[in-house]
Formats: sequence, structure tokens, C-alpha cells
Amino acid sequence: MAEEVKLLDFWPSMFGMRVRIALAEKGVAYEYVEEDLKNKSPLLLQMNPIHKKIPVLIHNGKPVCESSIIVEYIDEVWKDNAALLPSHPYQRAQARFWVDFIDKKLYDVTRKIWGSKGEEHETGKKEVIEILKQLEEVLGEKAYFGGESLGIVDISLIGFYSWFYTYETIGNFSFESECPKIVSWGKRCLQKESVAKSLPDPKKIYDFVVQLQKALGV
Repeated sequence: MAEEVKLLDFWPSMFGMRVRIALAEKGVAYEYVEEDLKNKSPLLLQMNPIHKKIPVLIHNGKPVCESSIIVEYIDEVWKDNAALLPSHPYQRAQARFWVDFIDKKLYDVTRKIWGSKGEEHETGKKEVIEILKQLEEVLGEKAYFGGESLGIVDISLIGFYSWFYTYETIGNFSFESECPKIVSWGKRCLQKESVAKSLPDPKKIYDFVVQLQKALGV
């Protein structure tokens, strides 16, 4: 019996991008369902009744929610291709720590850059640079966060990279000058087909955010 894999997603979501990359890395065929977050589908509300958010992976009719949990699920179910988590328990724990760090720290501060004005906007710029400098230290001289191959920490962060153009344009600053290692890492990730085909055009994201700012009165 063929496996049924469906992804409920929203194209600019850096969290949805994680799942798309993980599925591409594993070579999993799936049906992509674009959600309108202003008018959520009955399927989304049924499959994620608690948070009512994307992304949701539906595997043989059963939902898996929350992007980092979905990526781990994909790694466990389709274990024959491209391991996304390290095999050693300590290294797995470290990878999970940094994924959690990215989840808890980065989204809220990056939102300040485009979703606020004045002091809060300036604070957001400073905070995002501080967080990325911390991540540069973790990356060190390695090609990827886990070493020589793309892993779960890279997958968790790279979606934000596709928003860098938006943050820089709205915030009037440069990641290249502030966090050159992260920018080099992002370019390296984009050389992988699984990443390049899963991330939207940064200028399309910028246009989307400008419309969002108008709607929010920012």
C-alpha cells in the first residue's frame, strides 16, 4: 500500500520550510496543501485542533504538529536516507538544545524588525544580531552545525535566512557585515537542491511583508 503524505503549509513560513527541506532530503513524495491563514481550512482545524497552526504533516491520515517535532518524526520514519539528527545521544541532545534556542529566541525578535517601529524596532535589530553571533560561535569552522552534512539545526535556522533580505531592507542594516559566518553558511546550504527548492524567493517574502505591514498599520 502506498504511503499517503500531505503537508498543510503557508509558503512564507520559515517553520513550514523546515518540513519541506526535511522531506526533500529524505526524497519523500507528498501532496502540498497551501493554507489561507485568514480562513483556515476544516482539515487544518481538524488535524491541529489545539494550536490551529501550520505546518501539519499528515502521514497515512494521522497528523504530526509543530515543525521541529515533524522534522524529528520524518527522520525516524524515513531513516534510510540522510540522517538529520546525530546518532550519538549527547550530540542529539545538543542539536535539540540549539533547535529549541532558535525556536524560543529568533522568531519574536525578528518580528520586531518588521512588525514595530521606533525603540522596539531598533531593539529587534540588536537582539537578532546578538543571537546570530551566538550561533556563529556554535557553527565555528564547521561547514554545517552538525559537521559535514546538513542536519536538524541547519534545517531549523535556514528558513530565517530566506527572510534576511526583508529584515535588512526594512531595518537598513547588513547581515554580511555583522554576521559573515552565518551568511556564508546560508549560501552553502542553498547550494543543496533540497534547500534551494524549498525556500521562496527573498524578494517575494519582502513584498508579502510590506503588504502585511500595511494591513497592520506599521
